[in-house]
Amino acid sequence: MKKVLTIAGSDCSGGAGIQADLKTFSAFGTFGMSVITSIVAENTFRVIEIQDARVDMVEKQLIAIFEDIVPDAVKIGMLPSKEIMKCVADFLRKNDAKNIVIDPVMYAKNGCALMDVENIDTLIKEVIPLAYVLTPNIPEAQEIAKMKINNQEDMKKAAIKIHEMGCKNVLVKGGHSNEDVACDILYDGKEFYKFCVEKIDTKNTHGTGCTYSSAIASNLALGEKIEDTLKISKDYITNAIKHSLDIGKGHGPTNHFYKFFK
Repeated sequence: MKKVLTIAGSDCSGGAGIQADLKTFSAFGTFGMSVITSIVAENTFRVIEIQDARVDMVEKQLIAIFEDIVPDAVKIGMLPSKEIMKCVADFLRKNDAKNIVIDPVMYAKNGCALMDVENIDTLIKEVIPLAYVLTPNIPEAQEIAKMKINNQEDMKKAAIKIHEMGCKNVLVKGGHSNEDVACDILYDGKEFYKFCVEKIDTKNTHGTGCTYSSAIASNLALGEKIEDTLKISKDYITNAIKHSLDIGKGHGPTNHFYKFFK
């Protein structure tokens, strides 16, 4: 069985963060492991409080995993501080971690900041160069590329700028666009690839970014090529949203196990 590690924050409501990641790993038949970077007291409509893990505890979790169960892929989500960013980046670099998928989490679904904007330069310098696939949505890509994105041509320009920061592949996700079609654009340094679906009219989109990036990590661990990985993962997240769960008072979660439970 292939093994996938998530390094991210904990969402006690179960829709996003490591909880969403682990569900996604299981849905693809991979063995999931986790390193918790932050405990987020949140639900479907608000974030109550955030408590970051100690840097030394993040490192000890990483040591525990890599000295025993070496992952076939690593998904990185919420890295709330410069110190945690440097700790994670240094450790993964020294241990030659492979198939690293980075979801540069900056905001919760309700708009609450999960990372200080002042930490973006550290993200760019320390973390982004580790990515085999970087998966920013439009607001995140705007912050990283330091440009406004209004259309698909802008998405391509941002992808080029971000690719120059050292990652292997950049997937700019188009779910936040004003278009009726959600187009994600992958840039591998040479060519662009588009993955488009009709937008789904639902408020239940809590944890979509976490789930999508975890699906990508799972399929890379399973040995899929990058373009096939994106096709499979896009289909998975689309169906998880189509079958999303009307749970809670706000943005309900996607349905990670739509194939198994109706």
